[in-house]
Amino acid sequence: MWFKVRLIFVIKTVLTAAGRGTRLLPFTKEMPKEMMPIFTKTHNNQRAIIPLLQYIFEQFHSMKIRDFCFVVGRDKRSIREHFATQQSYLHGLPTDRKKTISNFYKKLKNCNLTWVNQNKPLGFGDAVKRTEKFVMNEDFILHAGDISIISRQNHPILRLIDTAKKNPDASAILVCKKIKNAEGYGVIQTENKSSSVYLVKGVEEKPLKPKSNLGILALYYFKPEIFSSLKKTKRGKNNEIQLTDGIQNMINDGKKVLAIPLTKYDVEIDVGTVKSYKDAQINSYKIA
Repeated sequence: MWFKVRLIFVIKTVLTAAGRGTRLLPFTKEMPKEMMPIFTKTHNNQRAIIPLLQYIFEQFHSMKIRDFCFVVGRDKRSIREHFATQQSYLHGLPTDRKKTISNFYKKLKNCNLTWVNQNKPLGFGDAVKRTEKFVMNEDFILHAGDISIISRQNHPILRLIDTAKKNPDASAILVCKKIKNAEGYGVIQTENKSSSVYLVKGVEEKPLKPKSNLGILALYYFKPEIFSSLKKTKRGKNNEIQLTDGIQNMINDGKKVLAIPLTKYDVEIDVGTVKSYKDAQINSYKIA
C-alpha cells in the first residue's frame, strides 16, 4: 500500500456500502460492489487479492484510526461476515495465508465496529444521516466503499485532517479532481484560497451543464452540523437524498466548505463501473 503513515488524533470514520451496484450487474446481484477484489501486498511482500472495502479499512487502520461505522444495505450480509473474526476458518490453511488472515483479524479486534442498516436505497445523503447516533457531536471522516485513493505522498485522508486543523471554522472539507465528463460526479464551483485548498461556493449533483471541471470524490471531512443540513434536505436527483444537496444547504446557511485537490502522487481506485473497475485492476496490480 502506498501511503505515508503517522499518528493522528482519534477520529470517527463512516464507511458507506449500501449502494445497489446496478452498473455492475449481474455480478452485484449477490456480491456487493464494495467487495470487488483488487490487488495489494501482504506481510511477506507478495501480491494478494482483497475486497476493496477491506483495503479502505486497512488504510484507515494504518493511520491509527480505530472507530468505524459501516452503513450497509439490505442483502449485504457478506460484508458483515467478512469483517467478523472466525478463528475456526484459520484451521488447515497454508502458513502464509493463515498469517495474512490472522493479521486482518488482529486489526479487527482492536477496532470498534458499528453497523447501521439502510434498508431502502434512498441516497448517499440518507446513508450518512443514519450515522448521527454513532457520530454524536464529533467531527468525522466519510468514505464511500466503492472508491479508494492510493498515494505515494501524504495521503488525502491525512491532508483532510491537516486542513481541518488549520481551518477550524470549516464545516466540511471535500476531495476533488479535474474531470472531463461530469457523469457520475458531483461538481463544485470554487474560489482559490491557495493552490492546495479551494473555497467551495456551490455544489451540484451530476449536472447536465457543469459550471466547472472539478468533480467530488467520495472522501470528506465533516463537522456534525452536516446532520442538521441533511434533515432539511428534500429528495433530489433520482428521488434520493443527495449528500451534495446537504452540502449546498450548508453553504446557503453561510457555513464554510473547503476542497482539496488530488495531486500527481494520488491514484484513484474506483469500482463503480465496468470501465473504472478495469482501470482499478490494472492500477492496483501495478502498484502492489
